[in-house]
Amino acid sequence: MIHLPASVRVYLATAPCDMRRSFDGLHALVVTVMQLDAFAGHLFVFANRRRDRVKILYWDRDGFAVWAKRLEEGTYAMPFSESEEVRREITAQELGALLSGIDLSQAKRRRRYRRHTASIDEKSIECL
Repeated sequence: MIHLPASVRVYLATAPCDMRRSFDGLHALVVTVMQLDAFAGHLFVFANRRRDRVKILYWDRDGFAVWAKRLEEGTYAMPFSESEEVRREITAQELGALLSGIDLSQAKRRRRYRRHTASIDEKSIECL
């Protein structure tokens, strides 16, 4: 089980990545392709075309860190898409399941309470 603070988000790249990329190459993918801030402390997950290797890039207060894993047998059930979607946000629990070999597309999520945050617009500020 992976325990991450609630403020940390997990983003999957929905296209295969060249696993020869390291810190700077993965950072460039986060900024240019995923169009996200790599310094925000979130996790960015990349997999290769064969889906037997995965790398996770994250900012660790004073530098980037890369976690990598190569499977000896089998593959990860990475949800690569043919659509224009370049990233997909998942939960830390889903990341743990994915790394454990669970196919998220076949897993059934049970309903849970989810708090919706309302954005404050100009009209509601004027009422205050």
